[in-house]
Amino acid sequence: MSTLLEKYRMVHRMAIVYHPQTNRQAKVFNREIKQILQKVAHANRKNWNQLLEDSLWAHRMAYQTSLGISPYQIVFCKACHLLVEIKHRAYWAVKRCNLVFNQASKERKFKLQELEELRLESYENSKIYKKNWAFNSCLKLIVGKLRSKSDGPFIIINVFPYGAIEIRNETTNKTFKVNGHQLKLFHECLTMIEGDVEDLSLVKSSLSE
Repeated sequence: MSTLLEKYRMVHRMAIVYHPQTNRQAKVFNREIKQILQKVAHANRKNWNQLLEDSLWAHRMAYQTSLGISPYQIVFCKACHLLVEIKHRAYWAVKRCNLVFNQASKERKFKLQELEELRLESYENSKIYKKNWAFNSCLKLIVGKLRSKSDGPFIIINVFPYGAIEIRNETTNKTFKVNGHQLKLFHECLTMIEGDVEDLSLVKSSLSE
């Protein structure tokens, strides 16, 4: 270890934040995880590796008296809301809840699909009737370095699945389909506002004595 530290010119100092060997914080954390595993592990203690993830989760969600909050709340600045467990003593009520569980899951899937469809529809509608530049493949690489390789602007008429977009030329009023990767957003130039213009001279005036 000392040879490796000398090779990379590192100084190993004990009892600091980066090397908590002597501040006993690592020992306290390991002791708490060990106590949780002792409560949930079997008598032979051969399944502790399967319960380690749940034990870490329980430790992070637990309220720490010294901190006043849980470690989860320190990292994410909010409390962790776990799933609610409903306890009912009537067997028929529990059985009924279990029966409608599949139906509730299907309804939830349909709602998620509906939200996804609405999101895609709004995304496609936002593209329509927007001016875009279209890449001209006939120009190749013959044009100058600073010359644009795009024609336009064009107006998007319809958006098809798999990236196909129908656009219309403003001058010729012709419509055709292109690949969506060949379009880029068109930024209109700022229009000058007509009105009185005031001249401001930046030359210093010479003061006569």
